[in-house]
Amino acid sequence: MDDDARPAARLTVLSGPSGVGKDSVIELIRARSPWIKLSVSVTTRKKRDYETDGEHYHFVNRAEFRRLIDGGQLLEWAEFAGNLYGTPRAQVEGWLAQGRPVLLKIDLQGARQVRVAMPDAQLVFLAPPSIDELKRRLIGRGTDDEETIRRRLAHADEELAAEKEFDRTVVNDFVERAADELVGLLGSSYLTPAQAPDH
Repeated sequence: MDDDARPAARLTVLSGPSGVGKDSVIELIRARSPWIKLSVSVTTRKKRDYETDGEHYHFVNRAEFRRLIDGGQLLEWAEFAGNLYGTPRAQVEGWLAQGRPVLLKIDLQGARQVRVAMPDAQLVFLAPPSIDELKRRLIGRGTDDEETIRRRLAHADEELAAEKEFDRTVVNDFVERAADELVGLLGSSYLTPAQAPDH
């Protein structure tokens, strides 16, 4: 396929309720499909032990986050469970300009903002096999206290009800299968791995 015939790169947004396994799917895609660019969000949340600054998130304080908002440097931003999350605009626009497929993991509020800011973006909803399985995963991961789990479960009802707003739904019954399906959604519209630039 020559450059003129190749479809323009679009941003793909991955969203879904807390505990559905978005991080696990992203990590597998990071390992298996390095040709897909993964947008790194900015957050005021405290870094977890397994996380690396600049790889999982850009960790900043609230004052710095406010400067990014005021400077128009965020494509979207939202507050959840007392923490702020946002997407650096320049990073995403730069990769799209290079023709790279970009995958962004954000919450429902952020997905709605991206829909307005970039109407051509593809929105993908990551769904649990069942509500009971979602509750089991949230409680079992051990990273949140009981109050946070209660808030996340209440918020999950709103997020699950919004599934119809998304272009596609991927059910995370098995993380490998879900990751492969998501890569297929990217690959069917963009560069295949063989066509992807080496750098």
